[in-house]
Amino acid sequence: MTKQLRLRAFEEDDNIFLHRLVNDPEIMSYWFEEAYYSKTRLSEIFQKKQQDSTVRSFILTDGEKPLGLIQLYDIDFVHRHAEYAIMIDPEAQGNGYATIATNLASDYAFKVLNLHKLYLYVDEINEKAIHIYEKCGYKRVATLEEEFFVNGAYHNAVLMNIFQRNYLD
Repeated sequence: MTKQLRLRAFEEDDNIFLHRLVNDPEIMSYWFEEAYYSKTRLSEIFQKKQQDSTVRSFILTDGEKPLGLIQLYDIDFVHRHAEYAIMIDPEAQGNGYATIATNLASDYAFKVLNLHKLYLYVDEINEKAIHIYEKCGYKRVATLEEEFFVNGAYHNAVLMNIFQRNYLD
């Protein structure tokens, strides 16, 4: 693993990279979504999100190589919270990138946007992700029973969060 990892703004050209990820059924099952995105649809989503002040989308890179998508969305500037989401390319998984990306996103959320809290939903069966989030300071808040329907079955979702005060300590 190199030390050139950084978050940069998501650009429309990144849709080529993203198209492969969002059409991977295994990845999208953890996002509780269908793996069905055309390049045209991704371009439309990109254009819409460019105008949306409640979304920040980043690409995790190692130098110029894209490794994953990082998002803060539903940013609420009154209550100062946002939802966090991450998608690491399967070819890059297992290298500690998710931990670094989560910390980079937390730095941005808490130090730049001055948010009070980040929260996320993770499939209860995704033990690796839960471990990463806990390693980064997230705490389990609740288990939402049968919250999402994925591949013919309902899945429990774990709600986790982290507060600015705890992250910055």
